[in-house]
Amino acid sequence: MVSEPAALQDFIGKEIAHVLVDLRDSSAVKNGFIPGAVSIPAYELLKAKDRFPADKSAPIVLYGDGVDSDAFKTVRNWGYKDTSVLNGGVNAWTKSGGKLEKGTPGTVISYVPKPRPGEISIEEFKAIAEKGSPGIVILDVRDTDEAMNGMLAGAINIPAGDITKRLEDVPKNKEIITYCNTGLRAESAYEDLKGAGYKVRFLNALIQIDKDGKYEITKK
Repeated sequence: MVSEPAALQDFIGKEIAHVLVDLRDSSAVKNGFIPGAVSIPAYELLKAKDRFPADKSAPIVLYGDGVDSDAFKTVRNWGYKDTSVLNGGVNAWTKSGGKLEKGTPGTVISYVPKPRPGEISIEEFKAIAEKGSPGIVILDVRDTDEAMNGMLAGAINIPAGDITKRLEDVPKNKEIITYCNTGLRAESAYEDLKGAGYKVRFLNALIQIDKDGKYEITKK
């Protein structure tokens, strides 16, 4: 799973709880690191398992100079389902306007999720997804390629990173319910829509959808 720099900018700016891990060696880190990152060089990752949160639902974002598939597989195998790799690493981050901090990054992971206003219960979400409601729109905020592999019946797809640029495509006279695979991008979209004056809630859960629109929701 890949995270785009714009999505990480959102998580940092909106103070959405996550764990950001810099996999580069210390010499590279000295030249600058993404704010909030914890330094764990890739060659030390296997020994760092006990430093990761007990909460397996914690969003983990890994980055280096490129895509580190081995590190991703390692953390996912530890049970962290919401693990992703920053697309393009540090270079893509800076090219997108992201800033780097100088100095010495932390080495201790601290994950303290905040209460999330605006959540919809799994039960209510299921009822809306299965029966529909004339006053509610379900908004799939996953990337387009993800949505092409299966969407909820009746949902519309606008990737979370495009929400603010496509507000004209979101009905203002209806309540909006956002969802993604893990709830993280759904919450980011919730914040954007709320700030634009929409009545909106989001699903904070893990959801898998097949090509026929059949789905399974798991509490995080």
